Amino acid sequence: MLHLLTPDEIFPSLPEVDLERLQRRGVRGLVLDLDNTLVAYGGREAAEPVLVWLREARAAGMRLCILSNGRPRRVRLTAERLGLPWVESYTKPRRRGFRAAARLLGTRPHETAVLGDQIFTDVLGGHRAGFVTVLVNPVSRRELPHTRVVRAIERLVFALLLRRGRIDREAWRLRTS
Repeated sequence: MLHLLTPDEIFPSLPEVDLERLQRRGVRGLVLDLDNTLVAYGGREAAEPVLVWLREARAAGMRLCILSNGRPRRVRLTAERLGLPWVESYTKPRRRGFRAAARLLGTRPHETAVLGDQIFTDVLGGHRAGFVTVLVNPVSRRELPHTRVVRAIERLVFALLLRRGRIDREAWRLRTS
């Protein structure tokens, strides 16, 4: 089970995700989480570094879409504002939304990476769908109450991943800083 919770890549934030590194892995499509990955939880606007990174990803030939468990209207409005297609999903980490995102992007699972801030939705769901998984730190500390509980469990899982050698100290530092 731990392998399903172990991200393939860890970066401090979305704008720091190395696009060339993903391309070397064969990734052509990026499935992006919305809340606390692209925008702060409940927010509507992406920060300028995120917008720059999105432009760079498009310029590098990456196909992009949003997969979110957020409210459909908000997901749609934010996606339209960012100029990105989206897949509505109240079901992450179930495979259905991830598979729909890959179909939308026209990529096979091994050519697709999911980028998100949560182990139990983005990483677990991405692995279940056969995607490359990229974990980033949340944009904001503001979250739903149940997400704060999940974050405490995530910290325990991360400590276990470190002890078992599934992640290194640098990844631990990036995630806990």
